[in-house]
Amino acid sequence: MKMLTSKQVTAALPAIRGWKLNGTEIYKTFVKKDFVVAMGFVQSVALLAEQMDHHPDIDIRWNTVTLVLSTHSAGGLTQKDFALAQKINQLK
Repeated sequence: MKMLTSKQVTAALPAIRGWKLNGTEIYKTFVKKDFVVAMGFVQSVALLAEQMDHHPDIDIRWNTVTLVLSTHSAGGLTQKDFALAQKINQLK
């Protein structure tokens, strides 16, 4: 998968509401009702990631889940990262 240019990344960011750019990664923090709901969300993300064969870095802190996406094999952001971010945003 080919790495996106900085122009392509900037153009793609508005389509993934709430995600922020940090160097060669995009990230978003989700705050859930409590730990159990946060873990259910993580499980949903895990199933989606498996289907797409693209896996985020996940930081869980009680009711707060931070997801970080980057295509390490490409050395930065690819279309795969933005596609997964869009699908994650659709989870409840």
